[in-house]
Amino acid sequence: MRPLWTAAELREATGGACADDLAVTGVSIDTRTIQPGELFVALRDARDGHDFVDQAFARGAAAMVDRDIAGPKGAQMLRVADTLAGLTALGAAGRARMAGRVIAVTGSVGKTTTKEMLKRALGALGPAHASVASYNNQWGVPITLARMPCGTEWAAIEIGMNHRHEIAPLSRLTRPHVVIVTAIGTAHIGHLGSQEAIADEKAEIAAGIEPGGIAILPQDSPFFGRMAAVAESCGAAVVGFGESPEASARMLHWRGTDSASEAEFALAGRHVTVRLEQPGKHMALNALAALAAIQAAGGDTGLAAAALSGFGAGAGRGEMRRIATPDNGTALLLDESYNASDSAIRAALAVLSAQKAKRRIAVLGDMRELGEFGPDLHRALAPDAARAADLVFACGPLMRHLFDALPASAQGIHTEDAASLAPLVAAALRDGDAVLVKGSLGMRMVQIIGALTASQRNDE
Repeated sequence: MRPLWTAAELREATGGACADDLAVTGVSIDTRTIQPGELFVALRDARDGHDFVDQAFARGAAAMVDRDIAGPKGAQMLRVADTLAGLTALGAAGRARMAGRVIAVTGSVGKTTTKEMLKRALGALGPAHASVASYNNQWGVPITLARMPCGTEWAAIEIGMNHRHEIAPLSRLTRPHVVIVTAIGTAHIGHLGSQEAIADEKAEIAAGIEPGGIAILPQDSPFFGRMAAVAESCGAAVVGFGESPEASARMLHWRGTDSASEAEFALAGRHVTVRLEQPGKHMALNALAALAAIQAAGGDTGLAAAALSGFGAGAGRGEMRRIATPDNGTALLLDESYNASDSAIRAALAVLSAQKAKRRIAVLGDMRELGEFGPDLHRALAPDAARAADLVFACGPLMRHLFDALPASAQGIHTEDAASLAPLVAAALRDGDAVLVKGSLGMRMVQIIGALTASQRNDE
């Protein structure tokens, strides 16, 4: 089997130096999961990756480094001037040798789910490659491109941001043929200052678009025109998706249950139906965006839609499962613990409200990076939470604003952090409950998921 990168290719891509017999089968930044034959990139972030190079060598991997390392005898190294620049150059080389079609996706909410939908649907069309997890930042995008096999025909690349002017450079690195903006919300508004600025930043995913490229934008968004202007200035043609009659890619019908949804789409005159093993209209709209992008890229929407049918969300992103309760019963867990924004919380609460349960319980953690808008955005969620949930547990100083705005009958318990709230939620569950857990990544809501599933793990 051909290696992912040969020594000559590594040198040409990065300008680095290495032994002639170096050949790698993969690229990684994590020595905990690295495999023999892969290339460990010693990035400097919260910790210096060079401190872990010996662990990479011990696992049979090579290392990209930018300072002298006294490795063991036989250790393979690629010496570059700067490891992040070296990884970025390797990503650019990975993109340059790929002759297929690239779809890039961003958005305030739904981008990872849409990327996962693209990955599943594109896999039915030919050899496909996609970002792992949420690898969407200044190192996540280049590592995704650097991992892309030569024979890839389709790629789905997720691009994210925290601050202004972060998306355009990643788009230029990715050089997509089609781009998607899923939605515009308030995530990172504390850094960008307004939703208008967020819309402008997201639309710059078209900055690196290939000639003749197409931007798939949310027609129902009040910022559609603004984003379309940015995309068109980058040379992209615009296709709107949504429920609006003006949308070129339109959702004609949607029917949801407590555990699934079915939607009929019109894609440039072609009708397709998709059934998702996941409730929520927002999930169907993500599927519509994915299929519109595949059609724009020249893919077979019939095959893609068939492959997409049955799609279900993963852990932390809407996964639904049964868990044990202290009274020897079971409850339904809606695991939305990975991240949160106000639009995402509203969508998750809508899913909770559709559940047939004795009690509907929402466990909510702070939304981060909202700056001065934080208190009001949290408080504004109280009516939605009160309609969807019989009981609300909350953690974090910002969620206190939501909690205090709830009717007394809906107030469960508020704590300062997820760790202290976790055992209280676990003890409160009863047979027949449905419980939603959602909050920003920094709130570590996964601790609450851990407490709720502890008895299940012990039984296993």
